[in-house]
This record gives sequence, structure tokens and C-alpha cells, in this order.
Amino acid sequence: MSEAIAAPVEAPLRTAHKRRYLMCVPSHFTVSYSINPWMEPSRPTDTARALAQWQTLYDAYRDLGHEVELIDPLPGFPDMVYTANGGFVVDGIAYGPSFRYVERQGEAPAFIDWFRANGFETVVPEEVNEGEGDFLLAGDVILAGTGFRSTGDSHAEVARVFGREVVSLDLVDPRFYHLDTALSVLDPVEDATTGPANIAYLPGAFDERSRAILAERFPDAIRVSDEDGAVFGLNSASDGYNVFISPRAKGFEAQLRERGYNPVLVDLSELLLGGGGIKCCTLELRGAK
Repeated sequence: MSEAIAAPVEAPLRTAHKRRYLMCVPSHFTVSYSINPWMEPSRPTDTARALAQWQTLYDAYRDLGHEVELIDPLPGFPDMVYTANGGFVVDGIAYGPSFRYVERQGEAPAFIDWFRANGFETVVPEEVNEGEGDFLLAGDVILAGTGFRSTGDSHAEVARVFGREVVSLDLVDPRFYHLDTALSVLDPVEDATTGPANIAYLPGAFDERSRAILAERFPDAIRVSDEDGAVFGLNSASDGYNVFISPRAKGFEAQLRERGYNPVLVDLSELLLGGGGIKCCTLELRGAK
């Protein structure tokens, strides 16, 4: 008797949700100092190429119906293009940044002023934190990274500010110094069709305790290879259907397609020289206006 052939499992029907993002034109992008393992000041950078790649991402968001706000770039702050580090915004409340390294500390007042001018209830932090680089909203839960930039005290502070459960995760690989370089929230909101928020992550970027937490809370998560993580494949943005990722993350691209997502490939290789990718250049604005 021949064995029964299992029917193929159909991927869930994904739904795109309109998002609102804050970005910053990389007019002053260069690598003149090193505050992460990706930055090598001796290696030349091409500002014009960074601008062109950034414009492709901006256009991709707009073409798919997302709204993009802009904050003015400041001379002398080449990393301001990485707006995800400029705050964490939920329910119309903007929790401002407090950067660890002096090279970026001058950006904080500009982000805080922008939030205030655009109608957000703005909280000036007491603790060191680098915004959505280390805080990611997954359904009703805030996933919070620590180990290299944001401190554990900021996790308690963000819990008080937003009145939500915060799950602390410890990063252990210096290449993945922010949470958004090692973990991506694929379903930004709970959806009646696809169920609760889900994620993709790089297991090797986290300590054993954190891996156990992620496995328990997100049993259906996509576990991404180190090869795809190393090209910042997880530094991605998702609207629940379209997932904006690096074209070099081939394995992750295939995993997304298998799950019913639509990978949108955007090359930000020049901006990766500063240790940032798609998500780093994208701060989500939730509420207010």
C-alpha cells in the first residue's frame, strides 16, 4: 500500500495595514567614527549612493500606500538617518531617546522637538535608550533589547510610560547591538485572519534565557540563519503583508514567501557601512496627528 501524500499547507492570507513612518534624508551620511562593529572610518563611503538607496526605500513605502514624515537632517550628525533610534511611539505618546554615545547625543533634542511640534505627548527619558532600535511592539507586548545600547532601567521606564508588559531580551553578539538588527515583528497588529503578532529572529544573537522566552512566546516564529542575519536581513519593516528586506537575505526571503508574506527587496548596502539597514531608517509613528 502506498503512503498517503500529505496535502500542502496553505500559507495564511496576509493583510497589509497602512503605516506612518518618520525618516531622515541622509544628506550628511558618512562614517567618521566607530560606535559599532560595522563602522570603519578608514573605508570610503559614498553619500550620493546612500541618498539614492534611501530614496528607493522612501519611494517603496509611498508606492504601497504608507505615509512618510521627514525630520530635517542636522550637519555633523551622520547617523541621524537611522531614525528608529530617535524614539518609541505608541498610542500618540512619544518616548524620546537618550543616546549612549556622545557622537549621537546631539540628535535627541531634535527628535523630541519634532514629536512635540507634531502633536505627540512627549516624554523626555531619564534612562539611556535608543528608541525603536531596542523597543519593538509585538501585539500588546513591548519586546526590549539590552546588552549594548539601551539599559535595563529603560525597560522599566518604558513599561511605566506605556502601561504595557515589557519583555527584556539580552543581546550577546556585538554585531547585533540593537534589538531591531536581530528581530523583526512581522505582524504589527493582531489580525483576525492571521492571529496574534508574530516575529522572525536570529537565535544566536540572544542569550539562552532570551531564546527560551522567544521560543515559548512565539512558537511559530521564523528562525533566521546567521548568513541572513549578517546582511541585516532582520533589520526589516513589515505592514503585515509586505516585508521590506535586504535583497541579500535569500534564505529569509524564501521563508517569508512560504509563510504568505510579500518580500519587498531594497538594497541599503551603503547605509550598512554605518551599521544600519531598513528598520534603522524607519521609525513607526503610532497615533496622534
